[in-house]
Amino acid sequence: MRKSLTCRMGFSPDGLSGANVRSWWVRKLILLGVLLSVLSQGCRTQQARPWLGVHLGMSSDRQAAALTGVVGQIADLGINVIIVEINYGFEYQSHPELRSPNPCTKEQIGKLVAECRKHHVRLIPQFQCLGHQSWSRNTAPLLTKYPQFDETPGLYPENKGIYCRSWCPLNPEVNPVIFSLMDELIDAFGADALHVGMDEVFLIGEDACPRCKGKDKGELFAKAVNDYHKHLVDEKHVEMLMWSDRLIDSSKLKFGKWEGSENGTASAINLIPKDIIMCDWHYELRPAYESVPMFLEHGFRVWPASWKKPEAAKAFVDYSLTLRSNPRMLGHLNTTWGAVPIRDLPKFEPLLIATSSFKPQPAAATK
Repeated sequence: MRKSLTCRMGFSPDGLSGANVRSWWVRKLILLGVLLSVLSQGCRTQQARPWLGVHLGMSSDRQAAALTGVVGQIADLGINVIIVEINYGFEYQSHPELRSPNPCTKEQIGKLVAECRKHHVRLIPQFQCLGHQSWSRNTAPLLTKYPQFDETPGLYPENKGIYCRSWCPLNPEVNPVIFSLMDELIDAFGADALHVGMDEVFLIGEDACPRCKGKDKGELFAKAVNDYHKHLVDEKHVEMLMWSDRLIDSSKLKFGKWEGSENGTASAINLIPKDIIMCDWHYELRPAYESVPMFLEHGFRVWPASWKKPEAAKAFVDYSLTLRSNPRMLGHLNTTWGAVPIRDLPKFEPLLIATSSFKPQPAAATK
């Protein structure tokens, strides 16, 4: 019975000899090669699917419910990744003192997770690390509750004279707190990745910090990146994303102090792991966006990101498409930063530009 089944399936050379056996094996090896080629091509096609994403802030159940209500609509447009910047807007159990007012609940996030999975949308939480620990006169909960973590302790009352506060990357008490918050977000979102922010870090290696004073700012920034990578990638086994502006040397690529670095952090690019996904944001119209090929040449995966200006978004998308043959050029990320209500995301013009530009083109007719 076993032999008979094998023969019917065509995998037994019984009864053949000499040249016929060799011919049988050649045919089988050719068929196996074709099968492996088809499977390999299928995997490459699946991997090459562009990442079409949207980034937005989400710090309350009301915002989470609003996003849940439009997931299906933006998925129909082609969006397959959503980044939600939640920061302190979650009902943390490990450090409830760090919750912002009216935070997202695990129950409401569960509903958002379910809706994203229903529509095959990857949902990635973001926790803003190192910088952006204040906005205007308001200081975020971490440095409010633990002022000893501040990079510039006691300075800049009411945050006057600075853009945003930073925590100290060398304070050994910071990471245990932050990592517990990250772990809760990964659990609540069932996440396979986490975005660590790290954009627009201006206060680093400050003379006011007894630990960081006099130290190389690029090395300090790299240490922070590597600390988060070790926890997220090595220990939690999730992917890590970050904003890339602090790694762009504006003395070489003229992006200025916002979209690039003028404060010495750019040297960190050679000191951090290459499996981090670089979210490369540029919001103005330019003839070229040279940071994208720069990051690709360094071996990173790059996810270009635009904002609210349609003409700038289109220029960045079009430029990125010229690099589409590189498998590490991922697609396009649409940031929002309050420019559009969540309910109107399906009508957000820059998002529509990106999703329509990355749609597969019809195959050319063949004779």
